[in-house]
Amino acid sequence: MPFQIRPYHPEDLSSLYQICLQTGDGGRDASHLLTDKKLMGHYYAAPYAVLDPEVCFVASHNNEACGYIVGCKSSSLFAQQTAQDWFPKLREQYPLEVEREDSLTDNMLLMIHHGYHARPEFADYPAHLHISLLPNIQRAGLGRKLIVAFINKLKELKIPGVHLEVSRANTGAVSFYEKLGFQAIGEFKHSITYGMKL
Repeated sequence: MPFQIRPYHPEDLSSLYQICLQTGDGGRDASHLLTDKKLMGHYYAAPYAVLDPEVCFVASHNNEACGYIVGCKSSSLFAQQTAQDWFPKLREQYPLEVEREDSLTDNMLLMIHHGYHARPEFADYPAHLHISLLPNIQRAGLGRKLIVAFINKLKELKIPGVHLEVSRANTGAVSFYEKLGFQAIGEFKHSITYGMKL
């Protein structure tokens, strides 16, 4: 059976957590870097699927999820929703004892406690996204298909623009987004923000 790109279903949630973990170390498996295997998914995958599933898509093969694109239609609204309905429960579950960044676990705990904050300078690109594909299916054209499905949905919903942040060190991803027509709209110490008007 060929690969399929389909809308996200709630039963995909555990797969999103697993894919997020298996790609969390610069596209490689981050399992050995985290004491709690759900931490990364709690921040980068699950809140989008739970709070804004309309714009989330899954790549599957033989009915098994092997990649995803998750995001939101409005970053400012997503910030409000996660502050109210997502991060408070996680902060109770994962108390922050010391603010340090000695490991990926520490960093993820800090991110959960600091929450998500929309950048006002990207207001013209209100949607944002995260995309992950298991290593064995990368470079097979599925990333492009997921992006197209996401963007087409945003256009259908009359969303005027989308942005994403990528590590400067991830030169493959930088090249991928530039080939798709994204343009740099913000530069930071370790990352570049790309945007596309729709």
